[in-house]
Amino acid sequence: MKLYKIETIQHVNSSIEECWEFFSSPTNLQTITLDNMSFEVQDFDNKRMYQGQIITYTLKPLLGIKISWVTEITVSKENEYFIDVQRFGPYKLWHHKHFFEATETGVKMTDIVHYALPFGYLGRIMNKWVVENKLKVIFDYRRNKIDELFNLRA
Repeated sequence: MKLYKIETIQHVNSSIEECWEFFSSPTNLQTITLDNMSFEVQDFDNKRMYQGQIITYTLKPLLGIKISWVTEITVSKENEYFIDVQRFGPYKLWHHKHFFEATETGVKMTDIVHYALPFGYLGRIMNKWVVENKLKVIFDYRRNKIDELFNLRA
């Protein structure tokens, strides 16, 4: 199984509490996801994030094909980090770590994603030609949206 990694670091102009409040809420995922992906949170029990929480989504990542995605919050430490892991969805493996670190000027937010695709060699080709580029577009959009929401406000 070929494992891929994406790492992004972004400064967020907010307090650690405000940053955590926003990013630890599954309802805000839709806000920072491309509109053309038709991302919708289906269920997450409407509670604050906690270890063991199951979150279900639907989205259309490619060619308008609707898929379901189920993640579990495997670890959560308020104002510091959380990890979501795909339980059912398009990836063979999806492990996403979110770290939040207070700085003198706001919050340093680090995302680290490890992922693998199904279908062996065909999955490697799909990553090179489609998935890697799509994930770059998704994370670039997320970066810009976070800037708009937190860093460019008056």
